[in-house]
Amino acid sequence: MATDSNLFENLKMELRRGSLIVAVLAQLRTEQYGYTLRKALAERGMEVDEGTLYPLLRRLETQGLLSSEWREEDKRNKRFYVLSAEGKQMLKQLLAEWKNIDASLNGIVKG
Repeated sequence: MATDSNLFENLKMELRRGSLIVAVLAQLRTEQYGYTLRKALAERGMEVDEGTLYPLLRRLETQGLLSSEWREEDKRNKRFYVLSAEGKQMLKQLLAEWKNIDASLNGIVKG
């Protein structure tokens, strides 16, 4: 049987998984590359490791929600990501759903 600490960590990861998608989409309303995106998310309390972020970025791009391009900056090639038109629409829908879930949860938790 999992210890309380392990159980909490597993449940916390599940809770954060969906939230991370919304956070990434919202943060990419402005173009960024991976490192600056990770830093911006961490500064707002949403720390994410590279092994989670980069596969997520590739998946969101494959789904048509992000577009990216390689550019040289500071003599290094960096991949810059930004929301696509479809991504902007999806973010709008997800934020509306987020507000509904938040309102429901607040009502349930308050009893």
